[in-house]
Amino acid sequence: MTASDSFIPYGRQDITAEDIEAVTEALRSDFLTSGPRIEEFEEAFARCVGSRYAVAVCNATAALHLAMRVTDIGPGDRVVTSPNTFLASANCASFVGATPDFSDIDPKSYNLCADRLEANWQDDTKAVVAVAYAGQAPDMPRIGELCRSNGAIVIEDACHGTGGGFHHEGAAYKLGGHPWADITTFSFHPVKALTTGEGGILVTDNESYANQARRLRSHGVTRAPGDFRGIGSDSPAEMERGPWYYEMSELGYNYRTTDIQCALGLSQLGRIDNYAQRRRDIVAAYNEAFAGLPHFKTPAVTRPEDIDQISWHLYTTLIDFEQIGLTRTAYMAKLREVGVGSQVLYIPVHLQPYYRETFGYGAGKCPNAESYYRHALSLPLFPKMTDTEVGRVIEAVTTIHP
Repeated sequence: MTASDSFIPYGRQDITAEDIEAVTEALRSDFLTSGPRIEEFEEAFARCVGSRYAVAVCNATAALHLAMRVTDIGPGDRVVTSPNTFLASANCASFVGATPDFSDIDPKSYNLCADRLEANWQDDTKAVVAVAYAGQAPDMPRIGELCRSNGAIVIEDACHGTGGGFHHEGAAYKLGGHPWADITTFSFHPVKALTTGEGGILVTDNESYANQARRLRSHGVTRAPGDFRGIGSDSPAEMERGPWYYEMSELGYNYRTTDIQCALGLSQLGRIDNYAQRRRDIVAAYNEAFAGLPHFKTPAVTRPEDIDQISWHLYTTLIDFEQIGLTRTAYMAKLREVGVGSQVLYIPVHLQPYYRETFGYGAGKCPNAESYYRHALSLPLFPKMTDTEVGRVIEAVTTIHP
């Protein structure tokens, strides 16, 4: 790497002058939190994905936790998700005392395999967290129909896929805006398709779920007179209900987001289609350059008609490190030497110490995910990448695979 070459990370946010101005306006306003920009962002995001309701929160882990709470998942319930995901997709079940479980992935898309999910179905399964790995949706129609036929809830974890979608029977659907999920969650971490710094959101067409999620994100507190359940006729608070009055009807959390973050999100949302297209363009350039590269597998699209719908979050390759005579660590070091970052996403969740020790999971439970992990490596992919930077990544990889 020369002094003029900057390091290319695997992911990076894009912050424009318009974003900065939007945040500055929020800072100059009367509200830094719990103000009007939160509702503006929620309404705009719901329109963007095609859902009726959206509830913005402090991060996507909080959104997943609230999804468990509002759908009444708890002790005695099994929640099945993909082992190829970030920890939160499974942890949300543990948060509510349910049993997190894992079903193997499709080796083509690296997503939850509907065949394996159906084959391994257990009677106590009450929810499935279906992850859109790298931005590509799993088979949501089939997963949704399987869950509904068994009385289970569908939580779509679209944290990788903001702005993306899929086709089904000739129609196009947005992640979060289709009939096969009860709730969809999104992440606004800086490496994701849209950022609010930190942040997340859940969307749903179910008014009851949305209303409860709003209460739970702010300690379970309600102020609307119609929601009051009363706190006892012998209480002084019953004698007078001034503008200060509030009630906590259930145990909630401090999962609120801020007007500052939502101002940034609103600004970024206007570019979400451009971001998604730039990601698709970079993936296409990579795929063309790496086609036929020995011991190197490019990401596959399970439904060719979705090629113009996916908002790629990750460019994950499968590399036969043994055949090229390098460990993955050594391969990553060679990339780093020429200024190219990379990342491994993800270690199968069922192999984490907590899940081994608490639930007895271990190697062999999800062989496709375990094989995937041994070969996976994600290369740089973010909208701000220049064509020159894309070329540098291509040159770095093809140099290792002569």
